[in-house]
Amino acid sequence: MVKYMSLSFICLLFTLFFHSVNSLNNFSSSSLDGLLESFASDTLDQSRLHSGSLYRATPPANLSGMEISIVRLRSRRLWNRGANFSYFSIPSRTTSVPHVRRLVLVYQDLGNWSSHYYEVADYSFIATVVGFKAFDASNVSAKVTAQVSLNTKGKPILIHFPNLTMLSRDVISRTRCVAFAANGTAYLSKMSLPGVCSSRKEGHFSVVVPSRRKQRVWVWWVIGFVVGIVGLFLVGYVGMVSVRLLKTKKIQIMERQADEDLVLADRWVGSSKMPSAAVTRTMPVLENGGFI
Repeated sequence: MVKYMSLSFICLLFTLFFHSVNSLNNFSSSSLDGLLESFASDTLDQSRLHSGSLYRATPPANLSGMEISIVRLRSRRLWNRGANFSYFSIPSRTTSVPHVRRLVLVYQDLGNWSSHYYEVADYSFIATVVGFKAFDASNVSAKVTAQVSLNTKGKPILIHFPNLTMLSRDVISRTRCVAFAANGTAYLSKMSLPGVCSSRKEGHFSVVVPSRRKQRVWVWWVIGFVVGIVGLFLVGYVGMVSVRLLKTKKIQIMERQADEDLVLADRWVGSSKMPSAAVTRTMPVLENGGFI
């Protein structure tokens, strides 16, 4: 009973340990959105932002390496002129859902945190993950607490990646835009223009290319197949030669034993020398036991 309890206690410790490790390594997009919402609320509460001016905020120490920008807009201006800030160009005739009088756009460039919060299987990032979220800011004195969506009436929101405009045609042909849903699911699409991706809603975006592992996996399959065929042929050939050598050696041993067991004398027949077995004559014996 004591042994069983000790084993159960050890299993419990291992479970708690691995759970804590997974918790430390778990960078979820939902937790990031919560941090950004709280940060936007605190920033608006501590500073007076002019409508239509982009404000570059200093991220918290635990998000060092990210770039965060905030802009406050009236819904009327978003409808008439759209918004062209940071990496994003939001078209005119865009409304918020639900409708609010004022809203705040929070832009993010995740920088070296990109791969911590997002990943695409078999693809590698060639640009940082950027994104934006919209929040209700109708009540100037109140903190931001509600996130809103944007309705572009079917027009695309353009995401610009200026550092990708100088890529070669070969790289561009393999490049894919990626949009991340709220649950972290990745959706790939072709790049509409060099260095430009498009979307119908807010979120997080980046640019990826097939990873080297995916690009060369077929090469390794071909190499493995060829090596396997050659190896199989060599094994078969070595086996066949080994069997022949064993048979030849066995025959030689049998011939040698036969030569050792049979001793033949040499006799001349005419001008030819030929082997002849020795003749042993049995001496006749008389009935009374005497020799003839």
